[in-house]
Amino acid sequence: MVTLNSANAALKTMYLDVVANQLNNEVHPFLACVEKTSQDVVGKLVKKLVPYGINGGIGAGTEAGSLPKAQGNNYLLFETTLKNLYGTIELSDKALRASSGEAGAFVNLLTAEMEGLLSASKFNFARMLYGNGTGLLGSGVATSSGGYTFVMDSLKNIMFGQKVDIYVNDVFSHSARITNWDYEAKTITFDVACTQDMADNTKTTSLYIQGSKNKEITGLGAIFDNNITSIYGALKSSYTFLTPISKTTQSLTESDIMAVLDDCEEKAGSQPNFITCSYDARLSFQNLFKNNKLNLDTQTLNGGYVAMTFNGIPLIAERFADNGTFYFLNSEDFKLEQLGDWQWLENDKGQILKQKEGYPTHTATLVKYAELVCQKPGAQAKLVIS
Repeated sequence: MVTLNSANAALKTMYLDVVANQLNNEVHPFLACVEKTSQDVVGKLVKKLVPYGINGGIGAGTEAGSLPKAQGNNYLLFETTLKNLYGTIELSDKALRASSGEAGAFVNLLTAEMEGLLSASKFNFARMLYGNGTGLLGSGVATSSGGYTFVMDSLKNIMFGQKVDIYVNDVFSHSARITNWDYEAKTITFDVACTQDMADNTKTTSLYIQGSKNKEITGLGAIFDNNITSIYGALKSSYTFLTPISKTTQSLTESDIMAVLDDCEEKAGSQPNFITCSYDARLSFQNLFKNNKLNLDTQTLNGGYVAMTFNGIPLIAERFADNGTFYFLNSEDFKLEQLGDWQWLENDKGQILKQKEGYPTHTATLVKYAELVCQKPGAQAKLVIS
């Protein structure tokens, strides 16, 4: 007979390794290439001493003259907090009891819940990769006070089923769940009525994943967004190597892409090994090759992703990328600093599945304490089709 003890054992032994592997390697092909490490983790912080520029202790001289004076490396201390990443499943006591007499039914129940958690986690962590750490999903205005429909500026970061926190003029209003959407009309439906403030278009209503405002990992948005003035505790304006390369073009050409790659090598001594882009940018890339009757090569990446390539560099399209934008990245410049790998939260009795106080349900929570750090922000680049 299946019991809570056997359920705990199954989550710990049967599911944890599989789930951790998928969250580490199948969220996004770029993240799969990034090294996971704990070498710069100090308590709850990440402290990384980053060299920039070159060593100044070199020079030429005479046969008997003085040697070049030592001029050591330049260093900047990056300091940021580990972010708390969670994923929770919930099983009703009734469902557990109904499946307790048959191992197969119980396994199916757990598997269905884990697949739902994985799907939501992959969506959320891929979204965070392109975010700026604030957790902002988007902004908009309600169609009416007391109604349930909300018009967004974009639904890139939205999926029905999300539980979100609603802020009006940057002040928390309430939480709601998204029950439906119309992607073309850019509308979503909440499970609770919109307030009068949300229908006031003179006020800014913004959505964040529940409890996540200003608590997400430092994604690409923090590197490329000019409105983000500091990163890892350092002012961008004080250190030019913190500002990435940015170019625009009106009509994509092969020369545009080569110019970005050349800039990365000439200005930052870096060679990007990964290109990500929006769907419309990928279409421009495909049309470029099609119109010029060029061969479009592909390669298979870790995790089974099939990517187009440019000069041997894989190119992947992603819904969370800004429209008309290519990102040129070097995965060797990034580290996922972590306190440890994914683990279940356990109580003092070693239980993973715990009853939710006051409810006939049991919950289990996966956790990882991590932060994404780029040691050479200025070596990354983007190309925008304007």
